[in-house]
Amino acid sequence: MAIPPGSKASLPSAIKKIAPQVLAVQEVDHFLPRSNSVNQIQEIAKAMKAVDWAFAPAIIGTPGEKWRALKDSDESIITAASKAPTKTEIAKGKVNGGYGIAFASTIPVTAYERIELGRSLIGMPLLVPGGEDGRGKPKFIYVQDEPRVALVAHLENGWSIISTHLSFVPGLNVAQLNKLKRWAEKSAMQTGNKIAIVGDLNLPKGLPVVGSKWNSLATQNTYPSWGAKIQFDYILSKEALASKPLPTLMPGVSDHLPISAEILSSLD
Repeated sequence: MAIPPGSKASLPSAIKKIAPQVLAVQEVDHFLPRSNSVNQIQEIAKAMKAVDWAFAPAIIGTPGEKWRALKDSDESIITAASKAPTKTEIAKGKVNGGYGIAFASTIPVTAYERIELGRSLIGMPLLVPGGEDGRGKPKFIYVQDEPRVALVAHLENGWSIISTHLSFVPGLNVAQLNKLKRWAEKSAMQTGNKIAIVGDLNLPKGLPVVGSKWNSLATQNTYPSWGAKIQFDYILSKEALASKPLPTLMPGVSDHLPISAEILSSLD
């Protein structure tokens, strides 16, 4: 959740503005110094009065700086039941902070799963807004790809939500999305749950559903949040649903705008 230039918004105020029942979040910090060494998804969960939350680190460390892939000894899914670091451990920098995918819900979660999606071994130049206010001349910067993961939350109400942040490398992001679609279809057959794939897919408008039976439940430009010109973020479902996208909000805590939809009923 890269903070927009000049923003003074806080996570709790942003979440109260959105008021979600279920929230999938990407680019989440977990006890990283750059975000005041807090558990961001726990703060979000408190603000929305969630009954469950989870964090799946994609890396240990800070993206764009010093980081490493997860080891077998690292916790792959962190929840409220996980052992939290003490204030002393945090103050002395003895916490292996991470960055990744998170989920919070006011609807009870029966189980979580993690899906590994890999990464590109090469980076690529990305066009990003320039200037301190984000409104300057766009510029290219070279960015190294990071390991990509998905966090699955199986809800008590018969839905399974897959939260993910796909690679920015063309072709690889399509392959990662296709892997998630295959996983989702198999899981739906096994559990009987309805499934949604949500998050930053790093694919422009329309591509995530081209040539497939999946539907996009919200269509709006999402990046950059201070002048959105392209859609990278989606809510996808293979179900025939009556749904409506909710109004676009600008909570001020991310360089992406949030997207949201209300599921009214199944058309099956």
